Amino acid sequence: MPSSRLKKGGAVAALAATLVGGFEGLRQNAYPDPATKGPPWTVCYGETKGVQPGDHYTIAQCKAMLEESLQEYAAGIDRCVTVPLPDKRYVALISFAYNVGVKGACGSSVVKLINVGETNAGCDALLKWDKAAGIRFPGLTKRRQKEREYCLEGA
Repeated sequence: MPSSRLKKGGAVAALAATLVGGFEGLRQNAYPDPATKGPPWTVCYGETKGVQPGDHYTIAQCKAMLEESLQEYAAGIDRCVTVPLPDKRYVALISFAYNVGVKGACGSSVVKLINVGETNAGCDALLKWDKAAGIRFPGLTKRRQKEREYCLEGA
């Protein structure tokens, strides 16, 4: 079920698309995962479902995929976060889930700490998630810093 907070054309949806899209980047041609140098193949704004070598998508298709995926990740966050979230914290957690998966995000210390009212510690825990395949990536470090900044706003 789509998240009502990410309604099409809404401010929260635009903020989520800007944050995620900015860090994922747009690549219209399928490419191998940068961490593993192989599968899963990735396209558009980090999409991996059903992507095969040689796939190509238009910008409009990529934007539509991002919008649909953000709805899925928002729904995942809605299911596992048990406390009210200000918009920017919600967007930070959606971005985090988009990158590590709903299962990873929901099982993380980030969500667990936020759910028990330890917001600052939960937001700080985002910074631990800056590796892929055991390698620290500067882009992931920057992403986690921005997610932390969003997460802490109003804390």
